[in-house]
Amino acid sequence: MKIIGIDPGLGRTGWAVIEEDGGKIKVHSFGCIDTEKNSDEVKRLRTIYSSLKKIISSENPTVLAVEKLFFSKNVKTALSVGQARGVILLAAAESGLSIEEYTPLQVKIAVAGYGQADKNQVGQMVKSILGLKSVPKPDDAADALAIALTHSASYKIRNLA
Repeated sequence: MKIIGIDPGLGRTGWAVIEEDGGKIKVHSFGCIDTEKNSDEVKRLRTIYSSLKKIISSENPTVLAVEKLFFSKNVKTALSVGQARGVILLAAAESGLSIEEYTPLQVKIAVAGYGQADKNQVGQMVKSILGLKSVPKPDDAADALAIALTHSASYKIRNLA
């Protein structure tokens, strides 16, 4: 199973592709889609959409795991993240991927075993689980890896039941 994990954002969208084969997880690639801060929203959303379509085309994942939008005190931030999620979901649907969504709490519990884990703890656990030499940077890429790992763990649990 090849999973693309997505940490959505308008300014920066983290992405990561992992593959699970026989219980072993291999990191294929990860990074961020950065948009120009001074560009209008439509151009930024187009950048996320077209960049993600290229990544999906080159990596050929079978499933997209994305972080669910959670309540935010900052309405403007929540709206922009929601718009980014919309184009991410559209790119995945057009590519024929199944889509799974996970809350930040689910991701923290799956990766760090603690729902109040901070970004550093999540990054350290991603490094440890995947046997990486260092914590992936920026945080958005580490979060995307964590989201992909969450789907991997969740998929195993669902198939054991």
